[in-house]
Amino acid sequence: MTTVAIIGAGPVGLAAAAHVLERGMSPIVLEAGPEVGHAVRQWQHVQLFSPWAYNVDKAAARTLAPTGWNSPDPQSYPTGGELLDRYLAPLATRTPLREAIRTSSRVTAISRVGFDKAKTRGRAQAPFEIRYQNGKGPEVLRADAVIDTSGTWFSPNPAGRNGLPAIGEPERGDRIAYGMPDVRGAGRSRYAGKTVAVLGAGHSAVGTLIDLVHLADEVPGTQALWLLRGADPAKAFGGGRNDKLAARGELGSAFAALVAAGRIKVETEFGVTHLSDSEGRLKIAAGSCCGGRSVVADELIVSTGFRPDLSFLSELRLRLDPAIEAPVALAPLIDPNEHSCGTVRPHGARELSHDEPGFYLAGMKSYGRAPTFLMMTGYEQVRSIAAELAGDKEAATRVELVLPETGVCTRGGVETASATGCCGGPAKEESSACCAADESAKKAGAAGCGCS
Repeated sequence: MTTVAIIGAGPVGLAAAAHVLERGMSPIVLEAGPEVGHAVRQWQHVQLFSPWAYNVDKAAARTLAPTGWNSPDPQSYPTGGELLDRYLAPLATRTPLREAIRTSSRVTAISRVGFDKAKTRGRAQAPFEIRYQNGKGPEVLRADAVIDTSGTWFSPNPAGRNGLPAIGEPERGDRIAYGMPDVRGAGRSRYAGKTVAVLGAGHSAVGTLIDLVHLADEVPGTQALWLLRGADPAKAFGGGRNDKLAARGELGSAFAALVAAGRIKVETEFGVTHLSDSEGRLKIAAGSCCGGRSVVADELIVSTGFRPDLSFLSELRLRLDPAIEAPVALAPLIDPNEHSCGTVRPHGARELSHDEPGFYLAGMKSYGRAPTFLMMTGYEQVRSIAAELAGDKEAATRVELVLPETGVCTRGGVETASATGCCGGPAKEESSACCAADESAKKAGAAGCGCS
């Protein structure tokens, strides 16, 4: 029986295990955290902007069905905590997957048995060797295939706009948080009554700033300060009513209203370069250490996205885009320098493969540094990968997912409305293109994304 090692027991990792099991193969899931969904637990206070209908994988639902599991209302919006309690935990504990999951098992390296990265002849026939650490010490697992769904949550981007930590950032970690901390819940005492700077322009930054405004209503003296690297705050407002995910559109609209009302102080074109102490507070500077602009805050929340941890994959032959760090066939569809629609065409084993047969990146990690990943995209990825590993080529290439549009698209770095589809309209359902322009380009024999 084919053994498939799956790294990470988050939503996409558990979905991968369900598809692998359904295909008659043997999954083994290695989760670094003490429980499944360890990364989700870090943002369990956050309400998802996609309803349950988009957050439950079909194979996982079929696996849960014999247990008497009650499927949540498909049109309601769960929090991260509800996603854990009502879906991931039952999937991990009440189904046959419970025998496949190994928690507190952090993968440290992957290679081929008897082969280093430079050796080729016979390589594809050698099983993978996965090394991991658990409470008992180092362990070794052999597998016929590997799906890495370990995500990016624990490798956030730093504050520096050049991709490096700002000068002084590592030394001031006690006043810096990354991602989307629970400012009104677990972190309330840390942020209440303080001036809190939030760096970033994505959904994590927007949600945190909105929560800080609500905290200011509850605790006088709380001040939200938005540090924006770009020049136009409106780019963070999203597609509003044009967004097919209503909650996502509403989030942007609510944020725009708070900014317009002056509830959030905005500093545009603020590329952080230095962090230093200032009378017990944090001085955040943009520009040179002796010139340029600066602001002073009590706390800094860095919500500038994430990047993949590739350190334990160094002995594998990966084909990654040099800029986005996503698989080379996927990168043109998600490159934020060209377009960022959130409506990337469903893709699977073909786009996610590497020069290491049987190895795949999936889920958030497959997007590298691109910010547009949706959970349902990951479900489609692992459905296709499992089919490919089982030898079902037709199912692996078949498209089984239609993604909702955001209502806003960037094309060549210029924002355009996308009510009729990203970059000139949607591609045909049976197409592997991301949009109409890309589809036309591929038909003409062009490489890359037609949007550019």
